[in-house]
Amino acid sequence: MTERPAQRVPNRQLAALIAEAGFSNAGLARRVDQLGLEHGLDLRYDKTSVTRWLRGQQPRGTTPALIAEVFTRRLGRRLSAQDLGLDACAPVYAGLEFAATPEEAVDIASGLWRKDSGSHAELRKIAFTPAGLVVPSRDWLIGRADERVGRGADPAAAAAAAAAAARVPVQGRGSVPRQRQIDRGPGQRVTGGDIAALRSVSELFRTLDHTYGGGHARQALVRYLEHEAEPMLRGTYGETTGRRLFSAAADLTRLAGWTSYDIAAHGLAQRYFVQALRLAQAAGDRPYGSYVLVTMSRQAVYLGHGREAVQLARVAQQGVGSGPPPVVQALLHSAEARGHAVLGEVRAATASLVRAERALGAARPGDDVPHWARLFDEGQLADEFGHCHRDLQQYRASAQHAERSLQLRAPGFARSRLFCRVVLATARLGLGELDQACALGAEAAQQAMEMRSVRAVEYVRDFERRLEPYREASAVRTYRDRVAALS
Repeated sequence: MTERPAQRVPNRQLAALIAEAGFSNAGLARRVDQLGLEHGLDLRYDKTSVTRWLRGQQPRGTTPALIAEVFTRRLGRRLSAQDLGLDACAPVYAGLEFAATPEEAVDIASGLWRKDSGSHAELRKIAFTPAGLVVPSRDWLIGRADERVGRGADPAAAAAAAAAAARVPVQGRGSVPRQRQIDRGPGQRVTGGDIAALRSVSELFRTLDHTYGGGHARQALVRYLEHEAEPMLRGTYGETTGRRLFSAAADLTRLAGWTSYDIAAHGLAQRYFVQALRLAQAAGDRPYGSYVLVTMSRQAVYLGHGREAVQLARVAQQGVGSGPPPVVQALLHSAEARGHAVLGEVRAATASLVRAERALGAARPGDDVPHWARLFDEGQLADEFGHCHRDLQQYRASAQHAERSLQLRAPGFARSRLFCRVVLATARLGLGELDQACALGAEAAQQAMEMRSVRAVEYVRDFERRLEPYREASAVRTYRDRVAALS
């Protein structure tokens, strides 16, 4: 890439940080290139490029922000381009940044919403990075609460809100005019009715997701965030209303991540989850932040990153302490159990499941349970047990818990019931009950074809891979014939 004319002053700040991080010049260049690929950039830097930076040349465009992010991940503290002795540029809206302020959080999240408009195939190319989980979860755990989120208390603030809504930085190229008009205008005053609408829409999309899969209305959800939530976040509101607004926006953003996860756009989902976590912090909603971390933990389990899943669940537990209602505690412990089970850690998984069961047993009808935790009941806990015992190859226990979950879960949770049915099929297969396993698997395959859920399809494919050693058995041939007839 073309660089700016060389400066005569060596970059001692960059040299010191390279030494602290233990990078070679080639190693730093390689990491910048890798991070660039996560953002769809083909940079092709090498050790000579780093040597030029050390001599005072300034990399162009978004590269200073990428270099800063490389050091942030390596050293575990937030570093800016200026900290590296590099020219500042507009933020790279990669979505993995844990914003320093509520205003920056709105900028990053809204940039993410606007960019989310590609095909599913394109969205799936955005890389998931396990290392990208560390800084946001740590910053959430140790970060201070935002002292102020209210906006527009005076004319100058309202004017600033209008300017921010009209011009938004994009990928290091300064500011560009917005491509659309906001109907209600920048600086709109946010009311309780606006927030109630956000909550209602969240429940609507959540129901669609449970029943038909994340791909059914995901783009409509993202456009709602862009066209409705963003103008509110850039509007005028006091402290109490602002906290409620950020909480509602966090919920919708987490759901956008969840639906992205369901269509296997894992890198995009990761970015939504990080931003939902930051919005929850702006809301002052510590328990909801723990729920976002649990969501991130579940994605890590699905992708086979058990160690990261356990760490995220533990950070969630540390972040809320012993204060949450028993149902929330049960949810957090069950998430940790899933991570241990993926790692094959029988004792740790069992201990976490026992804690989850005890916590749920302590729940009482009058408990003040957050809306997002009300769905965690005996049926969901039985599902968690079934998954854990499957991963630990304890198939009899897995079958017992999966059957109980299917008995308890309402039909509206169609995708969860499909997952549980595949877990039961796998357990039956592990017990040598091939006919029952294939019958259950065929039911799940039919349901998966009626949903827009890549995860549902992947559950069925995982079961089919487990059938391979029995492919000549008549039950398996019958299963394959039934599935082929569905397509």
